[in-house]
Amino acid sequence: MELITPKKKIYFLSDFHLGAPDHAASLVREKKVVAFLDKIKNDAGIIFIVGDIFDFWYEYKKVVPKGYVRLLGKLAELTDSGIDVRVFIGNHDMWMSGYFEEELNIPVYHHPQVFEWNKKRFYIGHGDGLGPGDHGYKFLKKIFRNPFCQWLFGQLHPTWGIGLANYFSRKSREKTGLADEHFLGEDKEWLIIYCKELLQKEQYDFMVFGHRHYPIDFKLNEQSRYVNLGDWIRNYTYASFDGTNMQLHIWEQ
Repeated sequence: MELITPKKKIYFLSDFHLGAPDHAASLVREKKVVAFLDKIKNDAGIIFIVGDIFDFWYEYKKVVPKGYVRLLGKLAELTDSGIDVRVFIGNHDMWMSGYFEEELNIPVYHHPQVFEWNKKRFYIGHGDGLGPGDHGYKFLKKIFRNPFCQWLFGQLHPTWGIGLANYFSRKSREKTGLADEHFLGEDKEWLIIYCKELLQKEQYDFMVFGHRHYPIDFKLNEQSRYVNLGDWIRNYTYASFDGTNMQLHIWEQ
């Protein structure tokens, strides 16, 4: 068990989808994220970015997607100053393979993780492919995570590979439509269903996810809460834990 230093907080945010829908809109969003990170740096004990930083990311052997220099520079500044930053991959940026660790000194998690601070247990993950249904994506996820398939994609020239990935990313957003603008109900929110299944085996105080693009703070039982972090496309929401309390917030610059 780790302890949160007095006057320090753990921050959680996710789903920036930088690069979408175009450079101009992405740049505005990137600047807001950077301003937020700059604002919290003095009281941040740990910063978790819980997936989908980018709308697409693939680390070729000698190439990474261009852009995002403001965010990458800010993350480097934070870690160089001793602030603990940790990243989870999402379904849009799952092809991370060492760049963040080597260049930014940021650990990258590829699966949900369990942490404990101040006797509070956290289950943290991006949230894609968990819970019932969505069998088509779960099948594709196995393909995308397959090392040979990742190598095969890497043989494409970046112009073709990134172009193809951006096309499918747009199609994915079109398919989702307005589904992420409303709470679907306890019996239809698949991450709530997933959390309840986990709680039958083990107890957690906070179960924190992204991916859903809709901020949710839901009481699962007398001890456990499900917190979805929303996004930085429309909601600009994040969560903080001060050692005792976990809260959702809206960033208003």
